[in-house]
Amino acid sequence: MQTSDGLRCVVPGTDVLGETPLWCEKTQSLLWLDIEEAKLQRFHPASGRHDVYQFDERHVGSVALLRQAGRVLLGIDLALETFDLGTGAREKLCQVEAVGTDNRLNDGRCDSRGRFWVGTMDNQLARGNGSLYRVDPDGSVHHQFGDVIVANTVALSPAEDTLYFSDTRRYTTWRLPLDVAAGTLGPREVLVDYTAERDRPDGACTDSEGYVWNAIFGGGRVVRYAPDGTVDRVLQLPVSNPTCVCFGGPDLRTLYITTAQRFLTRAQLREQPWAGSLLAIDVDVPGLPERRFGRD
Repeated sequence: MQTSDGLRCVVPGTDVLGETPLWCEKTQSLLWLDIEEAKLQRFHPASGRHDVYQFDERHVGSVALLRQAGRVLLGIDLALETFDLGTGAREKLCQVEAVGTDNRLNDGRCDSRGRFWVGTMDNQLARGNGSLYRVDPDGSVHHQFGDVIVANTVALSPAEDTLYFSDTRRYTTWRLPLDVAAGTLGPREVLVDYTAERDRPDGACTDSEGYVWNAIFGGGRVVRYAPDGTVDRVLQLPVSNPTCVCFGGPDLRTLYITTAQRFLTRAQLREQPWAGSLLAIDVDVPGLPERRFGRD
């Protein structure tokens, strides 16, 4: 299945909240989540194989690649655990926030020093209960700032001198100076203000030119922004709820897009047969290999 502009459905599905796609260059496969159904998924384009890993917890909200092949870091409710895709073995790394807090882990990204920058969000989607954290390879948790409703758009510039961050329910994307050697952030500066339109910035990634690709949840589009926040390209989609993007494929020129069925009516689902599926489109500017968690 493919549209006239080359957008295609590569894994038809019914993800309630498909999210956080990551390309593993070692295995040439794509990982992503269905957060609401507590599923980790893996797709190998060359063979067409689609694996699903089901968890018993309420949410699996974050995923990162580990330096060791065949293992990932998962945000399960409010804890981070390592998971072996071959054996299913799990090991708790740290408790990011206290058990019983009505939050969950959400979007995150690794830097080249093996740290994981990850946010939490309010399960009620209304209270500023969330925060952004830096989690180091030893499992130590470092609070960066709070008063976050829904943490999203955690992405790094190619030079790792800027971290991008959104609060989806505050309708704003910021850029923050990043000192990657020290692991510290500078003050926030607004990159894109969606308040007037009430658009909801969701997951994002950066390409090799430093442009930011951001999925607009409820807005039916992915937007490529220049580093100064100006719009460079708009990719209109046949689904209302794109959730996140990443670059993959052998040359990192395939943009993968996760989508969600959440909040859609039955009538909307009939009109949007690709909602909840994994989509892809080829682009001219490649991405960069995903950075991994842990020490060498």
